[in-house]
Amino acid sequence: MTNTLDEAYPEAAAYIQNAVEEHGEEWVLDHYYEKLYPLGVIVKMPEKEELLFYDPDEHDTMTESERVEMYRAWAEYRENLRTGTKNTE
Repeated sequence: MTNTLDEAYPEAAAYIQNAVEEHGEEWVLDHYYEKLYPLGVIVKMPEKEELLFYDPDEHDTMTESERVEMYRAWAEYRENLRTGTKNTE
């Protein structure tokens, strides 16, 4: 990670760097919203576009409303698993 990312997101930079070392940059970009971005609940996380290895010509990002919808759907799915019910909408 760069000094800028380390300075702006000191706690998140370590998580991101570990993920890059373990899985590679492509994996981090492909799984950013599912595996890393939710850490924003406990630490300040950069947007995907702020990562050094992000290339807008090669990688997609999600809008905030798309992320909210994805996380809402996951929460509903987990609740359905917990309760043994199924959404009938």
